[in-house]
Amino acid sequence: MDGSCIVVSQYNVPWVDSTSYSMWAPDCIERNGKYYFYFPANTKTVGPNGRKNFGIGVAIADKPEGPYVPQAKPIEGVHGIDPNVFIDKDGQAYLYWAMGNIYVAKLKDNMLELASEPQKIENLPQKGLKEGPYLFERKGIYYLTYPHVEHSIERLEYAIGDSPVGPFKVAGVVMDESPMHCWTNHQSMIQYKNQWYLFYHQDAYSPHFDKNRSICIDSLFFNPDGTIQKVTPTLRGVGITQATREIQIDRYSHISGKGVSVAFLDSLDTFKGWKTLFNTQGAWLRYNAVDFGNKKLKSVQVRAMSQQGGKIQIRLDKPDGPLLSEVKIPKGNQWATTDVPVSNYQRGVHNLVVVQQSNSLVEIDWVQFKR
Repeated sequence: MDGSCIVVSQYNVPWVDSTSYSMWAPDCIERNGKYYFYFPANTKTVGPNGRKNFGIGVAIADKPEGPYVPQAKPIEGVHGIDPNVFIDKDGQAYLYWAMGNIYVAKLKDNMLELASEPQKIENLPQKGLKEGPYLFERKGIYYLTYPHVEHSIERLEYAIGDSPVGPFKVAGVVMDESPMHCWTNHQSMIQYKNQWYLFYHQDAYSPHFDKNRSICIDSLFFNPDGTIQKVTPTLRGVGITQATREIQIDRYSHISGKGVSVAFLDSLDTFKGWKTLFNTQGAWLRYNAVDFGNKKLKSVQVRAMSQQGGKIQIRLDKPDGPLLSEVKIPKGNQWATTDVPVSNYQRGVHNLVVVQQSNSLVEIDWVQFKR
């Protein structure tokens, strides 16, 4: 597939009010070689409360990238938003959605009609907004996850049960309220190659307009009793970074308690990305999982700026780990790239650690190794 494409448009679904701009939080699932895309939207009809109802529609495709053909009518008997579909091990499909509360119903084999009456899921928090249900199963436990406004913005919570319809018992918090104060946060949990991952979103690129949200991913872990370990957003995300690429260390895995911070390169154009600021001797930042390969790396380049000049060390694995290079950052008020030799190359995957060696302010854009 080249570039991006429109999956479903509000202008080509007969039952959707095209002026409402209300196609929110969809879900998609494969069954028997077909791909079913579920989406909410305002209907053209007005309900008894004088407001337009929310319906959930389905569009079908033969390939995950489409083209998708929307059905002429929404799913009968469903009024809500944020659809989620789960297919159990016995082949039974379930539809979950939100509208004040969270609801569930069985789907027929055609994936287009309800096979049971909608059922409100009980025993969830009654105070504060609940929405965005996402259900998965692991080792016989069914996890119902959902965003919930316990205080002032959403956090990710979960409840557990012995079946897809419950009863469920609230079990804990998956992720606390966003440190960036993004009002909403919606989630999915997926297992891939024996590792579970949490997908969520935040407003890092647009901190003053959190409707411009970005997709994030972090690893998800379980305790021996099946409960979920709380996830702290890392900025780093997951995956292995090649040492020969520009390593954006501002997307760190961990930082020291003080002396390190992250800021926009250009506060007037936030999509230019971020920089890392070091201002205290001994402050450090760790960027996990960098692949240094099996062929010797000869030098490291650092794009940095320091009005007074400064010095950093690049180490492996931990702040006092093997020293790869010591980099002197020249005085100046413009970005400059400094290239120094790698004195202690080690092959394989390691954590990259940058340690401040001066008390002057050093700003770093990226780090990159050369062969």
